[in-house]
Amino acid sequence: MILFRYLASEMLKTVFAVTLTLLVIIMSGRFVKYLGQVASGDFAPEVLFWVMMYRLPNFLEVVLPLGLFIGILLSYGRLYVDSEMTVMSACGMSRRRLLSYTLIPAFFTAGVVAYISLVVTPSGIQAYVELLAESRSEIGVKAAVEGRFRLDRGSGRVTYIERADRDDQTMQGVFIAQPEPVVDGGRPLISVVTAEQGRFEIDRKSGQRYLVLDDGVRYVGESGFMDYQVTSFARLDQLIRDSEVKTYRQELDGKDTADLWGSTALEDIAAIQWRISLGLLVPIAAIIAVSLSKTDHRRGRYGKMFPAFMIYMVYLVCLNAIRDAIAKGEWPVFPGMWVVHAAFLLLGLILLYRDSMLRHWWLNWRRRRD
Repeated sequence: MILFRYLASEMLKTVFAVTLTLLVIIMSGRFVKYLGQVASGDFAPEVLFWVMMYRLPNFLEVVLPLGLFIGILLSYGRLYVDSEMTVMSACGMSRRRLLSYTLIPAFFTAGVVAYISLVVTPSGIQAYVELLAESRSEIGVKAAVEGRFRLDRGSGRVTYIERADRDDQTMQGVFIAQPEPVVDGGRPLISVVTAEQGRFEIDRKSGQRYLVLDDGVRYVGESGFMDYQVTSFARLDQLIRDSEVKTYRQELDGKDTADLWGSTALEDIAAIQWRISLGLLVPIAAIIAVSLSKTDHRRGRYGKMFPAFMIYMVYLVCLNAIRDAIAKGEWPVFPGMWVVHAAFLLLGLILLYRDSMLRHWWLNWRRRRD
């Protein structure tokens, strides 16, 4: 138990440090992206903290297995370089016992990752999508960006606001240009609206959001021609059709796990296999890490870091590729992703016992030769 506590302590301290570092890096990059969306008026700054919190489980379920993998490589690599592992081997520590000691915290980590991927992440993605949808429907003038042209890629609408008063929720000097729907093969028309003042209003019955413009002019025509329709108005109400927040992957990942179990849709089957695979990934990656952690003074503790990291990335990319193939019907549901786990489990065992296997093969060859 003393030896197990020592190995577990060395490994878990390194795993915690590596996981925290990777999580900070990923969260920082995502934070910069969300700051850009706030600056462009996609959602209010007040929801930025909750957006990050709701996405945290989704990042953690991917970062935690990688942190365990790198943590085993670094901690055991130091023990090999400092000859501590050599002393343990001389005292009877076999590779099998080292693997069993490593798999105990690995299985605990796998349980945590499985709980996050099966329970916490779907709830977080659902809350994230609902929060963004609510923010985009109610944000109004709070997200207005003054003195900058803003392009809505979904509708092709270009807006410009000269000045925004966030106290009384009004805008001055409003400019809107957007393509009009083409009817019966007609010409593509462009609508340009200028108004002295504007504000957002929500219809209490339908819940839809409208942009209300006061004292303006509307121009409708085809670009490059002079036959424009010019209309002056005292009040103009425009329905705001907000772009869809959810993507294809977010819609699947936001589904409750219980709803996926009974589904026969290929996308749902691929999603549930992916969630289970994140948990299975942990002990298999731990076996590979133990087999590649053996090093010496000449190579150092970082000697096998690059090939080990490449094996892990190939493992993860294969799982992701099989998920897409299952969803598209290009790969059978069974064996599904399980064939990837089986292949890398076999690879880890071969790497772990390759020395004994080669020694056994060499002795048999010498006996047959003699």
